[in-house]
Amino acid sequence: MTNNKINHPILELNQIHTSYNNIKAVKGISLTIYHGEMVCLIGANGAGKSTTLMTISGVLSPESGSIKFEGKSLGSISASQRVQIGISQVPEGRHIFPEMTVQENLELGAYIQRNSKKIAQDIELVFSVFPRLKERKFQRGGTLSGGEQQMLAIGRAIMSKPKLLLLDEPSLGLAPLIVEQIFEIIQKINENGTTVLLVEQNANLALTVTNRGYVMETGHITMEGNSKDLIADERIRAAYLGE
Repeated sequence: MTNNKINHPILELNQIHTSYNNIKAVKGISLTIYHGEMVCLIGANGAGKSTTLMTISGVLSPESGSIKFEGKSLGSISASQRVQIGISQVPEGRHIFPEMTVQENLELGAYIQRNSKKIAQDIELVFSVFPRLKERKFQRGGTLSGGEQQMLAIGRAIMSKPKLLLLDEPSLGLAPLIVEQIFEIIQKINENGTTVLLVEQNANLALTVTNRGYVMETGHITMEGNSKDLIADERIRAAYLGE
């Protein structure tokens, strides 16, 4: 993590309340993420983690509270406009376009750009990060393995040149070796200057690769701190690390 803006918040949530499917899933949470950080949000299924990410990306609207991105309110900014200002989400379950080729999926990720030469350069940059995708550039997304689809989902997200990358359960359903490869790439993306907010059920993995962490339970933030401190905390080890 190297970024000279580290002392300035890129994202600030203040007392956010959000419902999902008529259930109040997020109940007054506040969190702050600084430029260049890699921060995790951990918790059990149903804790409200994905709802939090969808609220940040604009897929869901909070009932109350405020969200600031680089000091400016996101209150009236739509989900597509949030992509344009630098917020990109990789949703749980990947959600690539199965009938489109790898190349077409990546081109779709660059929909906010108009310069075809720049888009082509950015696709080559993604291929340099994910060589396996280059080998399958003309293959339909739906025929890729789970790990390759996750690579494609991340590649599509970084085509929009995000300042803040939201990752929802990137390890879900993947073999350990593939998870290791995916997380090495996520760390490189962060080291290259992109701020990352990671939602991950694998608490041990999440706390190992991040700088700071928040623990979420039934819609509330119950703990926060340096990831090293959290991973050493007996309550975390008992609740999330199976000890």
